[in-house]
Amino acid sequence: MKNIQINIKHLRSLKKFSQERFAQELGWTRSMVGSYEEGRSEPPIDRLIDISDYFKLPIDILVKNDLSQSKESSFMQIGNQRLLFPISVNDNDEELIEIIPTKASAGYLAGYADPEYIEQLQKIKLPFLPTGTHRAFPIKGDSMLPVKDGAYIVAKFVDDVRDIKDGRTYIVLTKSDGLVYKRVYNQIAEKQTLLLSSDNKTYDPYEVPIQEVLEVWEFTCCINTQEYDEKELKLSSIMTMFRELQVELEAVRKMS
Repeated sequence: MKNIQINIKHLRSLKKFSQERFAQELGWTRSMVGSYEEGRSEPPIDRLIDISDYFKLPIDILVKNDLSQSKESSFMQIGNQRLLFPISVNDNDEELIEIIPTKASAGYLAGYADPEYIEQLQKIKLPFLPTGTHRAFPIKGDSMLPVKDGAYIVAKFVDDVRDIKDGRTYIVLTKSDGLVYKRVYNQIAEKQTLLLSSDNKTYDPYEVPIQEVLEVWEFTCCINTQEYDEKELKLSSIMTMFRELQVELEAVRKMS
């Protein structure tokens, strides 16, 4: 289990622990830590459980993956466990934007947490983006007009779904629907759900149980692959005006 040898040393270094301090944290001896890191012996299952419990990482991630390129930000908290969250960086340790291609977007549900899947994606760097982890997602259909079919939404990873802000747009990955781009309303406190709404009102809003949500990415910018014509731009302005008016009317209704 060469990965275990690499991973124990790397996880210890993330904590900036000496071998002695690390041994104290886990209730081991320093010689055990040295033996495992140098590959002179392999940890038995009870030691793997110790590491899994301490770092909140599933044992299969510890055994199957080389974590030596991961950082603290490479892990995503889900419940009381952390999952490996692949992040690509360039030679200057700057995060790159992975592009989810249109043809492969259906496979994102199966590969979103797989470092090998993320590694093979094309990547770009957009220096004007704010700090944070971003990905570019293809848009299909007309549910979020004026964003056109074939456009890409560049979005920032949301660490905690409870931070979702009502009425903003997000890429949401769910177990049942895969990737969707919607305007989201946070109903976690009241109903343990998110309300997903389309800007094209021919599509009805629907609720998603929070346990169905795998990832959420907040809109940062849109990259259009087609030119707008004059009529579409006018339609966009009208839709924006009505959307803003609806928000104002709802605010007035709550005050009255």
